[in-house]
Amino acid sequence: MDINIKISPEEITALTPWKALFPNIDSALAEIARLEALLTLPKGTIHIISDIHGEYTKLRHVINNASGKLRPLVEGLFGNIMPPMELREFLTLIFYPREMLDAIKPRIENPANEREFCHKNLKHLFTILRVLSKRYGLEKIYKISPIDYRDLFIELLHEPSADRGNDYYSALIDTILENGKGPELVHLTVRAVRNLAIDELIIAGDCWDRGQRGDKVVDYMMRQPNVAFTWGNHDAAWLGACIGNEALIAHVIRISLRYRNILQLEEGYGIPLQPLEYLVRHVYMDDPASCFKPKAEGLREPVMLARMQKAIAIMQFKLEGQMLARRPEWNLSHRRLLHTIDVKEKTITIDGKKYPLKDSFFPTINPNDPYKLSDEEQTCLEKLKTSFLSSEKLFNHMRYLRDIGSMHLIRDNHLVIHGCVPVDSNGEFQSLVVDGVPRKGKELYDVLNDLFSRAIESPTDYDRDMMWYLWCGPQSPLFGKDKIATFEIDLVDDHDTHTEEKNSFFQLIHEVDFCDKIMTEFGVNPVSGLIVNGHIPVKIDKGESPIKKSGKAITIDGAFSRVYGDHGYTLILEPEGTFLAKHYHFESVEVAVQEGVDIIPSISEIRRWNPIRKVSQTESGDNIRIRIKTLKKLILAYRKNLLQQSRYTL
Repeated sequence: MDINIKISPEEITALTPWKALFPNIDSALAEIARLEALLTLPKGTIHIISDIHGEYTKLRHVINNASGKLRPLVEGLFGNIMPPMELREFLTLIFYPREMLDAIKPRIENPANEREFCHKNLKHLFTILRVLSKRYGLEKIYKISPIDYRDLFIELLHEPSADRGNDYYSALIDTILENGKGPELVHLTVRAVRNLAIDELIIAGDCWDRGQRGDKVVDYMMRQPNVAFTWGNHDAAWLGACIGNEALIAHVIRISLRYRNILQLEEGYGIPLQPLEYLVRHVYMDDPASCFKPKAEGLREPVMLARMQKAIAIMQFKLEGQMLARRPEWNLSHRRLLHTIDVKEKTITIDGKKYPLKDSFFPTINPNDPYKLSDEEQTCLEKLKTSFLSSEKLFNHMRYLRDIGSMHLIRDNHLVIHGCVPVDSNGEFQSLVVDGVPRKGKELYDVLNDLFSRAIESPTDYDRDMMWYLWCGPQSPLFGKDKIATFEIDLVDDHDTHTEEKNSFFQLIHEVDFCDKIMTEFGVNPVSGLIVNGHIPVKIDKGESPIKKSGKAITIDGAFSRVYGDHGYTLILEPEGTFLAKHYHFESVEVAVQEGVDIIPSISEIRRWNPIRKVSQTESGDNIRIRIKTLKKLILAYRKNLLQQSRYTL
């Protein structure tokens, strides 16, 4: 760098923290050399999964088997040297180390058997690690190595040689085994294999609802080494409930009851439902609540769950009506329906037309003030709200998602969003008023990022209400439909009222020009770019393709949840290309361990890169180049004596 280039006082201030990391010219040059070398490596593997909807066990298996990519690697390395049963057990060990080690514990209680088991499997695991580590620099290897065994891992990763033969490696492992830590080292090595197989995991929205344990989904995300996240509308709903939006508190309870996902509330987040049970026993005690039967089997009495769901649904409709009255700017007054109920005729008026009601027993609705909670409902709500606001685990989950989350991500020229970019039928961006200012396109996404961040730490009433709008508002990029027809689906037979019209975005992404417009708006090169979204399940059973006719957009909501279809997709961004893994039904962890059952996905090629893509061609490469530029500026500051170098040590 030219010594005559001037460096401003502001730049010197910005460089000062870098001085602590690179105290002299030599250390900065060494880091530049390392970063330049990283740019030449093949890019890391990225897995994108959308719409988990509480299916914790299936998500865990898909992550553990790297969306089916680990099995062919293992079979290629060991298929010709391992008997089929041994290979099956080894794969199960990789997918479920804790459960597998528990299952074979009686077989390895003898120290000699344990030594043989650990030696053999560690040898195989480090063979896999050597193959996977060739794509990464040493810093990455250090990060995925368990802290207490980091130096040992680096030693074991070296290829055996004549000078460092089997005796050397046996001595390294035997010391661990003699102290009873062999199975633990096996477990940690398996985790390192999985962490190297996936460089980054992206969850493209919707952690909760439908499946049983949204709380465990987030718990498992928190245990992964490198996760990014895009907000989905269900996540916005849970965030709104977490910060005290009363309509969303009622909503997440209702949907948890509908699918019998009570454990995620009571056990996962410490939110008891006794206040609602008390309300039901005193107000709905004789109500069959046949329109609200739960969607799954379980231990709790179905009629009690149906009554609880009905009671909280009525509270939700009231609270939503109150909110829509105080937010006239949303133009959703037509979705306030309770005042159109005719109790005598047992009908309701929707969009100017009368429909018979399937259920007309509403003991808490006052026809003269239908949106006001009864005294019993108010007491119930206050207790439930206190539980939500007091749930430390729920709040920590939301802070975690805030820290790793965004409205959109760009990876390898793929634009990743959850839902849509709201547009009209002509493909023109539609605006949503946020903080009193109309926003559209990428600007809308950027301002909603700010909204999510502030809502978690210091929410206003406006922020709480906006979480509801992001959950189900017509111009919400996370929802993208004209309405959410919960009331009609529950209480009106006429299926015409159940229709939810999708935003034009979902049709227009079949057109090349429209996709190019969207990618250009978000700074993605339309020549090689791809729009990736979820939210709308692909109707796999009806032959629908996730790849749009334009060839420039793909929907990866493959109905991951059993309720939606029990399939699911992972979009895999490899150095060689982009691939789509289609998943199938997963029975259980127990069956996987006992019978070696795996989800073996079918893999489709979406894009092929020739030559393979390197780190230099990715967004990570852009960040590395920025670091290199900063380090060069630091070296210049040292040479101009604007910053003083630390003394060299020998």
